[in-house]
Amino acid sequence: MTVQLQPPVDTPVTPAVPPLRIAMIAPPWFELPPRGYGGIESVVADLVDQLAERGHEVTLVGAGRHATKAARFVPVFDEPPSARLGTPAPEVIHAAGAAAALDGLDVDIVHDHTLAGPLLARGRDVPTVVTMHGPVDGEQGDYFRRLGASVDVVAISDAQRRLNPDVNWVGRVHNAIDFSTFPFRAEKDGYVLWLGRFNPDKGAHLAIDAARAAGRWIVLAGKCSEPAEKAYFEAEIAPRLGSGVQYVGEADATFKRQLLAGAQALAFPVQWEEPFGMVMIEAMACGTPVVALRRGSVPEVVDHGVTGLVVDEYAGFAPALRAAEGLDPVRCRDRAQRRFDLPVMAAGYERIYRALVDGARDLEALTGETAAGARRSTHRGR
Repeated sequence: MTVQLQPPVDTPVTPAVPPLRIAMIAPPWFELPPRGYGGIESVVADLVDQLAERGHEVTLVGAGRHATKAARFVPVFDEPPSARLGTPAPEVIHAAGAAAALDGLDVDIVHDHTLAGPLLARGRDVPTVVTMHGPVDGEQGDYFRRLGASVDVVAISDAQRRLNPDVNWVGRVHNAIDFSTFPFRAEKDGYVLWLGRFNPDKGAHLAIDAARAAGRWIVLAGKCSEPAEKAYFEAEIAPRLGSGVQYVGEADATFKRQLLAGAQALAFPVQWEEPFGMVMIEAMACGTPVVALRRGSVPEVVDHGVTGLVVDEYAGFAPALRAAEGLDPVRCRDRAQRRFDLPVMAAGYERIYRALVDGARDLEALTGETAAGARRSTHRGR
C-alpha cells in the first residue's frame, strides 16, 4: 500500500510556478539554428530550446526553416534574405510580419532580437525585452536610448552596459553555448587559430603578424562575402598569406569545432569595444585558451591565467601566444562551462522575464547580482 504523505497543517504549501508564454522574435537573416555564420541566430535557437525544456511555451518568429523546440513557428520569409544582410527592407517587413503574428497570440512577454521590431513595442500590453547584441554607441546606441521605457533592454556584458548608461537597461545576461556540442581535446595540433568575420575590427592581420613573431603556424577561417570584407581581405590578408599562414575559407558548424578543438590558442586581437565575442567561449569549450587584447568584454569573459590570457598592449600579444601553451585545457573548459553553458543563460533570462511580468523594476532584483555602478530603471506602469 502506498501512503501519501501530507505536509503539516502549519506548513505553507508553495504553489507551482506557472510556465510563461514567450514570443521570441529572431532576426530575419539566417535559419535557426544557422548552418554557418549567424551568431545571434545561434543564441536565439539555443535559448528557445532551453526555455522549452524548462517548461515554457515559446512561439518563435523567424525566417526559412527551424530546428528548435518551439511550440509554434511563424516564418515571415520562406527563405532567409541572407544576401541582403544589412539592408532596411527585410528588417521592416520582418517587423511588420512579427507584429501581425503577435496580434493573434496571448503571451506574457515578447523577447525581440531584431533592429526594427522594438519600434512596435510602445503601447504593447505585455513587456518587450530586447537583447542588445551589437554596439551601444553611435546611431544604434542613440536609437535604443530614444526607445526609452517602451522596451526593457538586456546587456550581454557589463562592459557593453557601461558604454551607454542612458539605455533602459534591466539587467545583464552573458551569451552561452551548448558545451555538449563542442569537442574537448587536451592534445593540440600546435597551430594558432583566428576565426571570425574579415573586418579590421576583428584584427585578423594582427593575429597573423603576432603568430609569425611568436614562431607559430596560424590558420584563419571566416566569413568573407560582403564587399567590405572582400576589400579588407585583399588589402590586409592576401599579402600576408604564405609560409606559416593558411586560409581555409568560411567554416561550417562541424569544421569550426574541429578547428577550435585542435588549436593551441585562439587569437582574438579585437580592435573595438567588443560587447561579447562568442568565439571566445566556443574556443574555451574545446579546452583552447584565448589570447585577447583588453577591449570591451574581454576581461569579463576571459579568466586570465585559466581560460586564456588578457593582453594590455599589442606588443605583448606574441609572447602571450607562446605562454598560453602552458594553460591547462581541462581547467579551461571546466571554468568556462560553469559560466557560459546554456542553462546559465536560460536561468538569467527566466529571472528577468518573471520579474518583468510580476512588475518588478529594480535592476538588482532582475539580475540577482549587485547593481553597483548601474542606474535603476524607471518604467511605465504595466
